[in-house]
Amino acid sequence: MGTERVFVARLAGLPVFGPDGERIGKVRDLVVSLRVDASPPRVLGMVVEMVTRRRIFVPMLRVTAIDPVAVTLSTGSVSLRGFAQRPNETLVLGQLLDAQVRIIESGTDAVVVDAAVEPTRSRDWVVGRLAVRVRRHRLARRGEVQVLTWNAVSGLTLTDRQGTAGLLSVFETMRPADVASTLSELPEKRQFEVIDALDDERLADIFEEMSEDDQRALLAHLEVERAADVLEAMSPDDAADLLGEMSDADAAALLELMEPEDSEPVRRLLSYSSDTAGGLMTPEPIILRPDATVAEALARIRNPDIPPALASMVFVCRAPAETPTGRYLGCAHVQRLLREAPFELVAAVIDTDLARLSPDATLSEITRYLAAYNLVAGPVVDDEDHLLGAVTVDDVLEHLLPADWRDRLTDDGRERDGESHRPETNHREPIEVADA
Repeated sequence: MGTERVFVARLAGLPVFGPDGERIGKVRDLVVSLRVDASPPRVLGMVVEMVTRRRIFVPMLRVTAIDPVAVTLSTGSVSLRGFAQRPNETLVLGQLLDAQVRIIESGTDAVVVDAAVEPTRSRDWVVGRLAVRVRRHRLARRGEVQVLTWNAVSGLTLTDRQGTAGLLSVFETMRPADVASTLSELPEKRQFEVIDALDDERLADIFEEMSEDDQRALLAHLEVERAADVLEAMSPDDAADLLGEMSDADAAALLELMEPEDSEPVRRLLSYSSDTAGGLMTPEPIILRPDATVAEALARIRNPDIPPALASMVFVCRAPAETPTGRYLGCAHVQRLLREAPFELVAAVIDTDLARLSPDATLSEITRYLAAYNLVAGPVVDDEDHLLGAVTVDDVLEHLLPADWRDRLTDDGRERDGESHRPETNHREPIEVADA
C-alpha cells in the first residue's frame, strides 16, 4: 500500500470498492484499540456503511489501497454482520475527535481536531499523529492547529478514557497473561480497584501470570482471608512459588487459613527446593486407574481448564489416584491414545519404559530429560514408585528465564528494548495489511 499517512477526517464518506470495482459502501469511521501506555493505538478496521444503510466492520486486513477518492478492498466478500462496538474499541471520528488532551512539552490544554493513521514496519496501522488545537479563552482568537506525535500528548490512554468498570469489561476479553501485563502498568490506586472487583478464580488466573514483585504487592493489599481464598484458587505449584517468596510467618498464616485439601499439596511442594523436580512439579496431572478406557482418557484431556502441556499425556497408577498415588505403572501419550480404539484399556497402551524424574532432580537434569525424550511433561516418581506430580516445560522455562522476564514485556508481549517475541492479534480477526 503506497499511502504513508492518512488523516481520518478525509476518509469519512469515501466510497469503498471491491477489487473488481463493485461498490461496497462508504467509510463512516475507523476502529482503534487504545493502550494502557502512551504507545500509538492500533487500527483494527473500518466501519463501512453499505448502500442498505447497514454498518459493518471491515478489518484492515481487507484494505489494499487508500486513495484520495476511494478505499479499495482485497475482496468483495465481507461479513454482513452489523457492527457492534466492543469495550476495548474506540471510534476515531465518533469518540477521539474533540477529546481534551494536554501537550506534554508545554503543559497546555488542547482539543483533538483530527488524527492521522500510518503503517508500521510490522505492517499494522496505528494512529501515529494527532492534529490538536490549543484551547484559548472564549474571547481570544482560535489557536493554531499543531500536528504532534501520539505520545506528545497525554489524556488518551486506556486508563485515561476508561473508568474501572470499563477496564473490567476490556479485561473480560483478554487472556490472563495479557491482563497481568496491563495491570502492572496501571497506577497503584487503579490496580487495587480492579483486583477488588475481580472474582477469586479470575484473580488467581491473573496472579499466576504476574511477576513475583507484582504478586507480593497486590497480595499484600488483599485482606488476609481473601488472600487465602485466591491462593486456594491458584494451581498448587504457583501458590507454592508465591508463598516461597514470603516470610515463613506470613506463609504459615496463609496456609492455616486455606482449606486442608488445598493447603496440603502446597505444603508438600514447599518441602522441596524450588529448583528441583519436586519444587517445580504440579501435583495435579491427569491420573487414571489401569481399568480406565482410552475414551475416558481422551475425555479428561479435552478439559479446557487443563494446560496444554499437562494434557500431552496421562499417568496410570494404582489407587489412590491422587498424589502421592499408589504404584506408578506408566504413562500414555495423547498421540498414542488418538490411534487406539475408544474401548481399549489405557493399561494396554501405556509406555512403561519411559525414564522417570526423581523429586530431587536438578533443573539441568530436568531440561536434559525433556530434550532427550522430546517431551513437554514428565512424571516425578519417588523411590517407592509413587507418582508425586508432573514437571511441564513451561515451569522449566520460567526458571531458566531471568527473574524479571515478565517485567521486561510490554502489554503487547514485546521486549521493552523493542525486540518482538509475540505478534499482536486482533480479537476480531488477525490484522495484516496486504501488499499492493
